[in-house]
Amino acid sequence: MWSVLDKIPYTFLIIIAAFMLLAPFKPMPHVIEKLIMLKNGVLTKPIDIFDLFYHFIPTILLAIKIVRDVWE
Repeated sequence: MWSVLDKIPYTFLIIIAAFMLLAPFKPMPHVIEKLIMLKNGVLTKPIDIFDLFYHFIPTILLAIKIVRDVWE
């Protein structure tokens, strides 16, 4: 499973992670909106929790790739 992640170049992961963190660009990125909802304690709908996780997937993959490269 990790071999697939090892084959993905850092450049691609960084671009996708940045895009997903900022999408949609107007009126406010979903990640910021959902993090504000989480801070206020109103992130309770399953679709909102899934949306937050969905937008963080590339960033999580990038973090895993960095950690794997540093520890190897």
